[in-house]
Amino acid sequence: MSRRVRRKGAQSKDKEKTILQSYSENFDGPSSLLEKVEVDWTSLPDDTVVQLFSCLNYRDRASLSSTCRTWRALGSSPCLWNSLDLRAHKCDAATAASLASRCAKLQKLRFRGAESANAIMNLQAKGLREISGDFCREITDATLSVMAARHEALESLQLGPDACERISSDAIKAVALCCPLLKRLRLSGIRDIDADAINALARHCGQLSEIGFMDCTNFDEAALGNVVSLRFLSVAGIRNMEWSSASQIWNKLPSLTGLDVSRTDISASAVSRLLSSSQSLKVMCALNCPLIEDGTYTAYNHKGKLLLALFNDIFKGVASLFGDITNKERTVFSDWRISKNGDKSLNEIMTWLEWILSHALLRIAEVNPQLLDSFWLRQGAALLLSLIQSSQEDVQERAATGLATFVVIDDENATVDCGRAEAVMRDGGIHLLLDLARSCREGLQSEAAKAIANLSVNAKVAKTVAEEGGINILADLARSMNRLVAEEAAGGLWNLSVGEEHKGAIAEAGGVKALVDLIFKWPSGGDGVLERAAGALANLAADDKCSMEVALAGGVHALVMLARSCKFEGVQEQAARALANLAAHGDSNSNNAAVGQEAGALEALVQLTCSHHEGVRQEAAGALWNLSFDDRNREAIAAAGGVEALVSLAQTCSNASQGLQERAAGALWGLSVSEANSIAIGREGGVAPLIALARSEAEDVHETAAGALWNLAFNPGNALRIVEEGGVPALVNLCSSSVSKMARFMAALALAYMFDGRMDEVALIGSSSEGSSKSISLDGARRMALKNIETFVRTFSDQQTFYAAAASSAPASLAQVAEAARIQEAGHLRCR
Repeated sequence: MSRRVRRKGAQSKDKEKTILQSYSENFDGPSSLLEKVEVDWTSLPDDTVVQLFSCLNYRDRASLSSTCRTWRALGSSPCLWNSLDLRAHKCDAATAASLASRCAKLQKLRFRGAESANAIMNLQAKGLREISGDFCREITDATLSVMAARHEALESLQLGPDACERISSDAIKAVALCCPLLKRLRLSGIRDIDADAINALARHCGQLSEIGFMDCTNFDEAALGNVVSLRFLSVAGIRNMEWSSASQIWNKLPSLTGLDVSRTDISASAVSRLLSSSQSLKVMCALNCPLIEDGTYTAYNHKGKLLLALFNDIFKGVASLFGDITNKERTVFSDWRISKNGDKSLNEIMTWLEWILSHALLRIAEVNPQLLDSFWLRQGAALLLSLIQSSQEDVQERAATGLATFVVIDDENATVDCGRAEAVMRDGGIHLLLDLARSCREGLQSEAAKAIANLSVNAKVAKTVAEEGGINILADLARSMNRLVAEEAAGGLWNLSVGEEHKGAIAEAGGVKALVDLIFKWPSGGDGVLERAAGALANLAADDKCSMEVALAGGVHALVMLARSCKFEGVQEQAARALANLAAHGDSNSNNAAVGQEAGALEALVQLTCSHHEGVRQEAAGALWNLSFDDRNREAIAAAGGVEALVSLAQTCSNASQGLQERAAGALWGLSVSEANSIAIGREGGVAPLIALARSEAEDVHETAAGALWNLAFNPGNALRIVEEGGVPALVNLCSSSVSKMARFMAALALAYMFDGRMDEVALIGSSSEGSSKSISLDGARRMALKNIETFVRTFSDQQTFYAAAASSAPASLAQVAEAARIQEAGHLRCR
């Protein structure tokens, strides 16, 4: 704590007590009896209670304050309310008004979004010194102007890093007029900053020492020459500046110490001019500036001036600012933090550098430009790890977000760069991130959990996370009342649960119940938290033991609720996948029947097979396939319209993914075990799409399509339909050429059943409802089928081996023949 508070307790004799039952062990006898003791927690010194409050987040402070009047008063102590982070909370005018009584001494505020920006005026925190906001795209000139007018003591204003598109120069002029004590102004993505706005800052804000106009579209660089108090300037991400004039004007600023031109098109000559001509400039940060990174200009070493660029050793450069406080260049930031350096100017430079580097590295990671792999491996990852140890919370958060971002090379397929992920692990990054995740500050928890989640896509990193206690930490964070924290923690558990070796540990840490509780806690909380929770449960449900834990924790009801009512396709897909995995354990547990018996489950899954999203259709069909193993479920699926839905799905998935084709045919295979369903599938037109799927090039699709056709062939009408729709050549092709032995076997079975005489009678009247069959030649089809069945049977035995075994009757020879003929998977076949 920066301040230690001792408040003399004004407590009456009859003050209420918070009594906790405690037990102490009595070792006087062999029975070790427990002695009941009452502890009055309100007897703790007030400063101890205040310090306890300071270690808690806002929700926990509120809960603790509600225990008694004394602690309610202590929970409102001004020292606990000198800073407030509202980013994770919905803050409207009413919420802000309810907090006003605690905010009289509020000095630092962080918020998110336009609604919160409009509401913070109701906090009545007139003494605010720092305001920082993100998600500021909808904030208007009017909102910012009122914010400035209500907080005249403001010293720092930061909006970004997302674009503040609706803020103009008019609002900046209002800030200049209303906030004369302003020392720091950081704004991102403003379209236009004209000379009048900058000159207003120069005239009215005499202490303004830092300006950051990042990713702005246009601004008057010449007017900045009038802000003579300026010490630190960032114009990162501005691409259309007149560098020749800017460099000539800015090198005359008398106090300019640090300049950030990262991600700009600054020229080599402008860099040289600024470094050589400015009398005060000490540090220039020029990360990811293409015109100085092409290798054609190398004169970047100017006496006493530091240039930080991607092609330089940044640690070595920063270390050059110091004398002998560091033994290792890579530890320059941590050495500085613990050195208690008395050089105020150097400390200000280092504080600014931390902020600038964290911002630049994150933006570079977001864009992920090509040819930077060497930079990230050589020093980028290490820089981010140094920055997450900063004393500046926003720097820590941004660095953690950078670690979460720079490892991802394909968002769509959740692919991470193994080299980058393992570089973080080798440099001790997992331990640092887990420490950050243990923080009581929810913003840090969220970003650390996000980084751990993304890094854990790599199996080696996931193993390290588990070994260092990360599963328990993530399970604890998944219980957070902060939705953003819980969402990222669920994402971490989702990625870790991919590894079979981690599933048991997640269950033991209480992760299963925490994930199920998330669904009930935020049933309409957005797709992020729900998709991650359902995805993690889907992975866990694939394990027999964990699937039982999911069911016991109420997971079946939670997942069915999502499948029925959630409109987000990502959530629907993961919920259906989880239900499919829960139902996949056959007789080893009762989950298959439990899912089918859950109200609305089968109807919801049938409905999801009609989704516009292929992944949703695939997982829903997979769930119905698994559920159809249960006799009661099979009939209930049909009653819920499953036959019609799955036939329709099969008819439309000829150009779909292999996974969808396999599951659509598999679900029809499962339903066709029932004679009534088999007849219904044939009547609804299911034969033709199954024959089309049998022609697929995918081995797995061969098996499910052949299995479904085999079951359908039991019915004479369906058998004739298969012949009429050209199914004999398709089955013959499977029987003779499929890579899958199972597909060949089932194709042969289907052909054998079709031509065992069961079609003869129905062929006379035809299979169609009109009573007339297509013109076909059963004799020709029969001869083709029987010939290929014989060929198929012969492929399972070598004649010489067979005759030799028969002649000798030796057990080894007979076993060899039997093994060659055996189809291992055939024992699991389901037929009528």
